[in-house]
Amino acid sequence: MRRGFVYFLIAVGIGLVYALYSCSTLISLLFEDVSRDLIPKAEVELEQAPEYGNRPALIPKIIHQTYKTAEIPDRWKLPTQEIRDKHPDYEYKLWTDESARAFIEKEYSWFLDTFDGYDHPIMRADVIRYFVLRKFGGVYIDMDVGCKRPLDPLLAYPAWARKTEPTGISNDVMGAVPEHPFFVRVTESLQSYDRHWVLPYITIMASTGPLFLSIIWKKWTGIDLDENARVRILMMPEQQHNDWSFFRVYRGSSWHTQDAQTIFWMRQHVPHLVIGGFALAGIIGYTVYWIIHRPQGYKQVDKGTYDA
Repeated sequence: MRRGFVYFLIAVGIGLVYALYSCSTLISLLFEDVSRDLIPKAEVELEQAPEYGNRPALIPKIIHQTYKTAEIPDRWKLPTQEIRDKHPDYEYKLWTDESARAFIEKEYSWFLDTFDGYDHPIMRADVIRYFVLRKFGGVYIDMDVGCKRPLDPLLAYPAWARKTEPTGISNDVMGAVPEHPFFVRVTESLQSYDRHWVLPYITIMASTGPLFLSIIWKKWTGIDLDENARVRILMMPEQQHNDWSFFRVYRGSSWHTQDAQTIFWMRQHVPHLVIGGFALAGIIGYTVYWIIHRPQGYKQVDKGTYDA
């Protein structure tokens, strides 16, 4: 019995090691350091120093958005018009379900079967933003995000993304030059992350959404990159919450299903859940040990009493 328990502990240990190895990138996101890649306020504030204000634009002046048809809902017409009013000299591209599929079929036919096979429409909306940034460059902005000021200062970086809480980066606002190596890596990683999880929200987040993008980004930051290959990070004060910030967020996220609230809560308590998971594993292990050994103890007592 004790030998069997030892084997059980070894199996549990191997399982835990494998789980830690499989989730190592996710765990490392809890301890991310973006100090090297963050965009300082001094480089993008309204009254820029000359050395920052006169930098050449690298990212083309294109704004990409996605919706299922060309008929934008009323609740998103204000932020969309706000974006266009602030950027009269930018090309505006609205990618519908039809035009997105035609684009993938023409430019990235190797991905078409995966694109058509996604269970949820938002997954196709996720991936099209990565592919159009790879092909054309420019800035992608979600429908529920408006602009307080022109995005011109952000065009000086080869690629950038928005920092989100509690960890990782978001895919709701991003910018890049055409064929930036990070977005090449993102698009070429999508097929290997096309998995089905129990909850639709997790499937979306981990296969095509912000969690997927954050994992690829975290691995990317571990590579020795030159300046042009880096992804610069726009921190929260520069994103919103201040008069001089770039964006304002309107009501959106209509694709969220009922399981989303649970995931939102989990996302806000990731460290506690990790610690709680290990504590639960310890409790389960101890309980199994107690169950295995308690009956053996009773038999020994009974045998001793009988012999007496």
